[in-house]
Amino acid sequence: MLVCHILKTKAPEVISVTPSQTMVEVLRLFRENNIGFVVVSRFPGQCLGTLSERDCCNAVAEYGTEAPLMRVADIMNRSVATCSTQDLLPSVMATMTKRRTRHVLVMDGNATVGVVSIGDVVKHRLDELMSNEQVLHDYIAGTGYH
Repeated sequence: MLVCHILKTKAPEVISVTPSQTMVEVLRLFRENNIGFVVVSRFPGQCLGTLSERDCCNAVAEYGTEAPLMRVADIMNRSVATCSTQDLLPSVMATMTKRRTRHVLVMDGNATVGVVSIGDVVKHRLDELMSNEQVLHDYIAGTGYH
């Protein structure tokens, strides 16, 4: 399965924050949108970095009580895992494993066009497995032929 097929099943919006926002503002955004990852940018499509729940936990571990008021620019991840819309799902899975990340930005040239999360990967792999199981069941039962 191609990344572009996964993006078609998701909301098209990539939620982003600015480098000047504070971690606590981002955490509120996480809660309000039931997410755990944002792109850091100054304008749509741009990516200066990313910020995840893990990045916020690491900031608290390192900076203590100062962390919630720190600017995103000071705690964001600048080494961003990316893929293209034409990459295959196993390639994205390998990137997630190698980079130890739960999110991969989908790029079209220099523009961010989406995010693939570990949840998206699991959902699509599960859908594939269930579809294969149904095909095998139909084959064994002698049904499903036209």
